[in-house]
Amino acid sequence: MNNSAHFLLPFLGAALAVSAATNPDFHSVRDFGAKGDGVTDDTAAFQKALDAARQAGGGVVYAPRGVYYFAGHLNVPAAVTLKGVWESVPSHIGIRNPGQARPTDDGTTFLVTEGEGSEEGPAFVTLQDNSTLKGVVLYYPKQDPAAEPKPYPWAIAMRGKNPAVLAVELLNPYNGIDASRNERHLIRDVHGQPLRRGVLVDSIYDIGRIENVHFNPWWSMRPKLFQWQQENGEAFLFGRSDWQYVFNTFCFGYKVGYRFLQTKSGVCNGNFLGIGADDCYTALVVDNSAPFGLLISNGEFVSFHGPDPTMVEVGTNHTGSVRFVNCAFWGPCRQIARLGGRGTTAFSDCIFVQWDSKREGRPALQVESGTVQVRGCEFRENKPQIALGEKVRRAVISDNVITGPLRIENKSPGAVKIANNADEPPAARERNP
Repeated sequence: MNNSAHFLLPFLGAALAVSAATNPDFHSVRDFGAKGDGVTDDTAAFQKALDAARQAGGGVVYAPRGVYYFAGHLNVPAAVTLKGVWESVPSHIGIRNPGQARPTDDGTTFLVTEGEGSEEGPAFVTLQDNSTLKGVVLYYPKQDPAAEPKPYPWAIAMRGKNPAVLAVELLNPYNGIDASRNERHLIRDVHGQPLRRGVLVDSIYDIGRIENVHFNPWWSMRPKLFQWQQENGEAFLFGRSDWQYVFNTFCFGYKVGYRFLQTKSGVCNGNFLGIGADDCYTALVVDNSAPFGLLISNGEFVSFHGPDPTMVEVGTNHTGSVRFVNCAFWGPCRQIARLGGRGTTAFSDCIFVQWDSKREGRPALQVESGTVQVRGCEFRENKPQIALGEKVRRAVISDNVITGPLRIENKSPGAVKIANNADEPPAARERNP
């Protein structure tokens, strides 16, 4: 940087400060009494700033660098943005010593304490029409990284039309984001370690969007806490949502990575591109889905821990349609998929790398009932590939590449087509045992 640029920097900073101070759409929580010292309860000061922005017709409530302690909860009114310093989601650098009572203040950090011991009660932050939470870290200082977690209400609730959560780190909430009962929600660039539930989507009748949301055990992998998370945690939950769009999401270390529920409102259909789940007891569970389809493309799923590690489980009540396209399944699991219900499950251009880790003779795909399509896939282990049960109504298994001999068990009296699968001839098996 040249000398003239160094000379101009102080004046540019002063000009920005003056602009912010004179901008009627900009409200600093410091001007309403917020201390940001990690000790003083800043709930009332923040709510005063948010209400002032509402009375002005909307705007930005800015929380400068600091550690803000909250004994209560916040309501972000319509057309108001609550914003911290982060323009891109941080990776827990706002907390130098996770698990300690007093984090450092190299960003905008919210210490959340209300509702300890119960999932009931209001969310810490509730968003309304066109309101946004951006650029902050949510940290629960009373959670012990070495113990089973304490229940808390949702960290964030998204209500109304077009609420948004952007560039937020959910460092260690018990429950992350309740994205139900709204229209056109946007959740983008959210990272962290929700312990019980990451994101819940339900009662959505106009398209919701989730992009670049990654849940990793950054806060704690201490044995007691992490075992509890793997036995109880669910990263992404989808109830009723009409054409949900999900892109580039990931989770590590949960009981269930992605779960599609049947709720009072209904079931989900949508487009899921580039989703991943690693080291989950079951990577993806479908209790039920809409007939319009769950379209899952370019997914990566890994399971190898738990009592019966499985990549995909489709339940006995399933009546909809689930389609996996160009997805990869690996890790020393016991089965790739167990499929039930009366609906349809399809695998196209997928890669099945590992299964039957205990050498019990389990097939990669155990199809108990319904309809299944397996086309153009690669089975990379010399083990049984598919078993069709007596309640299977229809099946098309074609154009797959098989390692070893073709081993498909067919007990179905229904319409089953098995054709054009390329297994290995005996000579090739001898060369590639």
